[in-house]
Amino acid sequence: MNTVNKKQVISIIGLFSFLSSLSGSSVNLALPKISIALGISNSASTWVLQTGLITTAVLLVFFGHLGDLISKNLVFIYGGVFFIVGSAINGLAPNFVILIVGRIIQAIGSAMIMANTMGIITETFPDKQRAEALAINSMFISVGAISGPAIGGLIMGLTSWRGIFLINIPVGLVILWLGFKVLPRPKKSVHSLLQVVGQVNWLGQFLFTLGIIILFLSSNLFQKGATHLLLGTGILLFGVGLTIYAFVQDDHARQPWIAPELLHNPTYMLSITTLFLAMMVNVFSNVLLPFYLQSFLGLGALKSGLIMGAQALVMLGVSPLVGYFADRWNRITIILVGLSLLLVSQIGYVIYPLSFNWLRILGSIVLNGIGMGMFISPNNALTMGVIDPKFAGVAGSFSSFARTLGMSLGVSLASTLLFLQLSGVRQITPALGDNFMQAFHWVFVVAAGISVVTILLMLYRALQTKHTKKA
Repeated sequence: MNTVNKKQVISIIGLFSFLSSLSGSSVNLALPKISIALGISNSASTWVLQTGLITTAVLLVFFGHLGDLISKNLVFIYGGVFFIVGSAINGLAPNFVILIVGRIIQAIGSAMIMANTMGIITETFPDKQRAEALAINSMFISVGAISGPAIGGLIMGLTSWRGIFLINIPVGLVILWLGFKVLPRPKKSVHSLLQVVGQVNWLGQFLFTLGIIILFLSSNLFQKGATHLLLGTGILLFGVGLTIYAFVQDDHARQPWIAPELLHNPTYMLSITTLFLAMMVNVFSNVLLPFYLQSFLGLGALKSGLIMGAQALVMLGVSPLVGYFADRWNRITIILVGLSLLLVSQIGYVIYPLSFNWLRILGSIVLNGIGMGMFISPNNALTMGVIDPKFAGVAGSFSSFARTLGMSLGVSLASTLLFLQLSGVRQITPALGDNFMQAFHWVFVVAAGISVVTILLMLYRALQTKHTKKA
């Protein structure tokens, strides 16, 4: 593929990644208005987010495998179609049920896009250019995450919450038109497609889907406090057990979703585990900083958003540079530096002050952004570099699944650890004083501990690589 086509491919992938990220970060802002407009409670409105997250998580591996069997470009392009259709349903939804249906369809599209992004990049770019290409895509995602609240707020100010969904239609159609022109797709009959789909491991997909849904539902019990802790733990363990069994069943199936070569590749699985843990740690601050900045310190939403946005802004600046150097320097070394900075940032959160202090508050957020910016694209390149290119689609989708699951469990773990320590507290206020700060600090002690485990795993990976080269 020539240079011009490579630029076109990364542009199409990046633009859809941007639109998906923009939509996701805008929805958070719209929840209060959605609950008022549709006559539902604030807690019920959060299912607008949770439904999309669960749907995406359970379908990532499915669509990655389907991309390997049929065509990554084909699944990716029609993912754009689903995303646009779902956005239209969301924007026109007359009630909450229809909105949830639209969110499911939109999330199916997001899963189809996310599951094949890394696979298409891996097939398009050689190893020496891959980290830079992955970093460019991460940059598009970061721009979407940064601009989402601002653009969403502007759209809702001019129209209503429906506008944040409806804007996806004209923008998505332009990107889709370019995608149909740029991304080559095989011509397959409906009959041949049905034959391929009919041969796959549907039992494994069912067990996996059920396990993930149960795992997600357990978080609702944890958030209700210590009285539901035992039941929540039981349901969580059942969900985890069922999910693990789904992988075991799939490993022995005639047509497995995940190639056994991947699950039995210790280097690949080590990188996936590292990604899972790093994303879990990173989301702790995303969940708890709004409580600290707005509810405890009393800062306005705009000021809090600008402070928190520093992380994504720093990642936006760091990612392209890291992608460039990761194609020329030792990737493991860069990852270890990034994870070390992530650990330092968590320690910074542990010593957050009782009152507002620009340097101490912003310092940890900036270090967090630099650390994640140095980790993500080199780790993605390292992960995709140890697998056979024919498994690129399912390997990329499994990586996206690990990222999504890490973020999801991070949200549940961070909020559960905080509110378990604040028994009976319904609203965080400055009056909580040291009680809140102690609970806040202990959550990040746990985050720092997970960061240490992540560093140790990468050090083990470095030793493995060193011994392999000597052999």
